[in-house]
Amino acid sequence: MLCARCHRQGTGQGGLRLRIMDSEINAMHTIIARVFFPAALLASLLTFAMAHAAGGDLRLAVMAPSVITLIAAMLLERRMPFQPEWNRPRGDATTDWLSMAALLAVIDPLLKWGGPLLAAALYARLDVPAGLFPTSLPFALQVAIAAAIAEFGFYWAHRLHHSRQALWWLHALHHGSERLYSVNNFRLHPLNYGLNYALGMLPLLVLGTPSDALFGYLALSYPVLMLQHANLPLRSGWLNYVFSTNEVHRWHHSAAPAEGDRNFGRVLVLWDHVFGTFRYQPQGANLPRTIGLYAGDAYPARASYWRQVSSMFLPACCRAAG
Repeated sequence: MLCARCHRQGTGQGGLRLRIMDSEINAMHTIIARVFFPAALLASLLTFAMAHAAGGDLRLAVMAPSVITLIAAMLLERRMPFQPEWNRPRGDATTDWLSMAALLAVIDPLLKWGGPLLAAALYARLDVPAGLFPTSLPFALQVAIAAAIAEFGFYWAHRLHHSRQALWWLHALHHGSERLYSVNNFRLHPLNYGLNYALGMLPLLVLGTPSDALFGYLALSYPVLMLQHANLPLRSGWLNYVFSTNEVHRWHHSAAPAEGDRNFGRVLVLWDHVFGTFRYQPQGANLPRTIGLYAGDAYPARASYWRQVSSMFLPACCRAAG
């Protein structure tokens, strides 16, 4: 009888400890959900500000926090996913990783090398007056102006990819995944990425935007982009009305056109507010019923990465119902 009582007491104490541990874990998850995005954003901006003030390497100051943010998001997705089923591959992981490798190792370096050359050629051909960018303004305001200009171009590049069938065929690669997680942020057709760059970044280069203001915009952008597709239950509060967070951006991946043709902003939702395309549902699940392509879309989303990329140049191209 005594042993049985001890066993029951031990079990009760063990159960209590487990409940306390679960409560502590849930509390920690709640804290992470509320502070991860603002902390990542603040860390990126502070790192950049310190490097800018000290004359340090701005490229490194922008890249290091973004890499840390991405790695942290990938680890946390395993521990506290927003949708556990999104952690299970659906034949899409190879496409996501190949696309990421192509963008980071080839396409982005080419654009960063060739972009300034193209901007210089356009500057001379269009006879753009010197000094158009307001470099006399305070630096923070220069970054804000650069962000507004870039986001305007990115907004319309994105919106046109949804309204023009040939462009949608390019963009459908990004929407082909039926789940959202950190890596499919990089799931983009190279031509889609290039057109976005042409409308978003080239105007800044042609206007003569100082390089440090451009890096300031990138310091603002990268933490948002690293978390935009994260499978995390982030609760970013009022920041959802300013930035294209994962809470806001997941509506853009809805398989319903009325929901998916919203939130076109790359980093900011400024122009979505202006043009009436903003969607956010702070109450309730804030989750589309289905993620993926629109019904009836002819895009070969389950094909290999290379087949999807090359499909733009095949006769079946552009029959997508986007």
